[in-house]
Amino acid sequence: MQINDTLKPAEVALLYQSHHAWLRGWLRSRVGCSQHAADLAQDTFVRVLRARQASPLKEPRAYLSSIARGLMIDQFRRRALERAYQQSLAQVPETEAPSEEARLLILDTLARLDRALHQLKPRARQAFLLAQLDGLSIVQIARQLHVSRATIERDLASALGVCYRLRYADA
Repeated sequence: MQINDTLKPAEVALLYQSHHAWLRGWLRSRVGCSQHAADLAQDTFVRVLRARQASPLKEPRAYLSSIARGLMIDQFRRRALERAYQQSLAQVPETEAPSEEARLLILDTLARLDRALHQLKPRARQAFLLAQLDGLSIVQIARQLHVSRATIERDLASALGVCYRLRYADA
């Protein structure tokens, strides 16, 4: 069933034929790897297929590069997260290191949590991290961030709401 406010398959095919090579080149110049550029270009067109974009596109290259830029940022963020995780694993004795399957699950969870936390305002994200990672109380966080206790309570409530939605999104 075709939804009225999506691009038609023929329009997506034309968009792909007209701009795929350009997009791969644009991405290759930014990521420095033709394989990663090809993957990102493909992911971009998958997003276009899923998007509820009214047709026709007035600025297709701007639209495609905007989607691709977001995917690049997600990829860079995930790689930074993976590097940090690998560095932390280097501190763990080999006998206590998680299995490869557990590592992948942990990385996926960390990436999902990172994306969810980036939906928050910076202060709410900082308050959440101070509470969860540093174990600070609401009063201590309020003092450190120079805001009221009620503000921190609201920030933490919104952060916990994001975590709750993340936890039960697949349920």
